[in-house]
Amino acid sequence: MKLLSWNVNGIRAVLKKGFLEFIEKEHPDFLCIQETKWGADHEKLGIKGYHEYWNPAEKKGYAGTLTLTKEEPLSVTTGTGGHDGEGRVLTLEFTDFFLVNVYVPNAQHELARLDFKMSWDKDFRAYLKKLDRKKPVVVCGDFNVAHQEIDLARPKQNVKNAGFSPQERASFQEHLDAGFVDTFRLFNREPEQYTWWSFRANARARNIGWRIDYVLVSERFKSKLKEAFILPKVMGSDHCPIGIEF
Repeated sequence: MKLLSWNVNGIRAVLKKGFLEFIEKEHPDFLCIQETKWGADHEKLGIKGYHEYWNPAEKKGYAGTLTLTKEEPLSVTTGTGGHDGEGRVLTLEFTDFFLVNVYVPNAQHELARLDFKMSWDKDFRAYLKKLDRKKPVVVCGDFNVAHQEIDLARPKQNVKNAGFSPQERASFQEHLDAGFVDTFRLFNREPEQYTWWSFRANARARNIGWRIDYVLVSERFKSKLKEAFILPKVMGSDHCPIGIEF
């Protein structure tokens, strides 16, 4: 089975840039989308062969998640059990695992939202651990953090910036310490493997990027993995898709 995840930076925009053709070509069993930027009054995509589930933000044109799946889930949950006004978490339950689609908050310029992000991370981790006690978890999306120096092109220049602050990196490590595995690094230890590039200074063409999108799985799910990958040649957003086969 193939799972893909992609921060599209606006579903309306990416629909004009080959999104449906991308789905037809890749034909994933599951596709988790972040930053849809569609409100609750959106129209459904209606892609043949897929069930679609949305968690829009209350604020129009902001955040939001969408999961497309060939298999109908047993249950669908938005948020983490409390209020989720920014549409950041969408969970589908299947027979053998939970699939969690996540768009983690950005710490923002000068780390203005760092305290909020740290609190959010803590609550999200507790949510994942609660799910994991029931059955294995596959969680994918934009985590808005580069975990290690290998995960961005210019670590020294960014050590105090959003996405690479010591606090954010430590919080992400706590996800791994809680029993979740970074699938990409199981298969690929090479540098210069990125999932996001700034629109500035021709960064993507020069591969001056960050790996901030991940698929994490419960430790006991690791044996099911066949491959984990990044699709850097797929255009349409400042992020590229990532995925696993299992």
